Amino acid sequence: MPRVLLLHTGGTLGMAGGRPSALRPSAFFKTLKARAPELFRLADIELELFSNLDSSEMQPELWSRMAAHLHHRLPHFDGAVVTHGTDTLAYTASALSFMLRNPPCPVVLTGSQRPLGEIRSDARLNLIDAVLSAIQGPREVTICFDSHLYRGNRTRKVKVAEYDAFDSPNCPVLGTLGVDATFEPGLKPRGAFRLFEKLDSRVFLLKVFPGLDPALPLQLLPHVHGLVLEAYGAGNFPIDPELGRSLRPLFTQARERNVPVVVVSQAYRNGVDLSLYESGAEALAAGAVGGADMTPSAALVKLMQGLAYHPHSPEALARFIRTPVAGELTVGRPTVPPPAPKRRRPARRVRAE
Repeated sequence: MPRVLLLHTGGTLGMAGGRPSALRPSAFFKTLKARAPELFRLADIELELFSNLDSSEMQPELWSRMAAHLHHRLPHFDGAVVTHGTDTLAYTASALSFMLRNPPCPVVLTGSQRPLGEIRSDARLNLIDAVLSAIQGPREVTICFDSHLYRGNRTRKVKVAEYDAFDSPNCPVLGTLGVDATFEPGLKPRGAFRLFEKLDSRVFLLKVFPGLDPALPLQLLPHVHGLVLEAYGAGNFPIDPELGRSLRPLFTQARERNVPVVVVSQAYRNGVDLSLYESGAEALAAGAVGGADMTPSAALVKLMQGLAYHPHSPEALARFIRTPVAGELTVGRPTVPPPAPKRRRPARRVRAE
């Protein structure tokens, strides 16, 4: 039988029926064998406890420890499943995708909306699908949820109270697990399996909104090493000085302080193109980097890693952000449609007297 590592980190899946109390590790493994015995007919599963945390407690230091542990253990298995809470699942999947380059086997993250011990839990099916994906799916870091397999760094949590809690707006699904299970090839390996566990967590995620006082993010600049800006649409933000809330000073002062700025879109689909409009062009001129169609969570974690490995080279960091590492962004085609040309009114004919 194929060997699968099941690494438990916590979350709703491992909670007791009387939420929010969490199961003890031994109780979780006992419940797993009682509620999902099919898992052990699919593979020879080795259970390990990494942590037993609510996913809102997940931190970059834990990602580094988790990646190092998986780097040590993966060569001995045919696949791995990481059980995780849903709230920060997309962040952890993004982090592991950047830290575990060219994994030797699939690494599948999953969780549930209801605990495994509850009658109407989605945990049992998610676990079965995740184990099958770890055996047959692509060799990359993915998220398996509600009978779909998504690229981990392309995934967003989109629902709180429904079982189809995740989506991948800018990347097709990598697998569908219905009556039959079908999988896409996924990423092609590009070299040896390597670990990049270092992160610089002194970053900030800033969302542009009407009424944002530029003085607030300006006060943050001395305290951060990098900034991800969630702009409107194709990468727009206010720059009109007469309205008093221009973000021009944020970009100019960030450049003066050597604080890199990565711009992503608030839009659910497509991505930024900073060359399209005036504000984006000014951001580019000030040294900002367009994040294409990366999700905000992927851009944030990628910036953490880029800062850790390129702390003194803005050019190398910009190249790193713009270059796909684990399929996290789309290259080679426009991510936003060009602006529609303005219609000109026909010239008014004046009748000669």
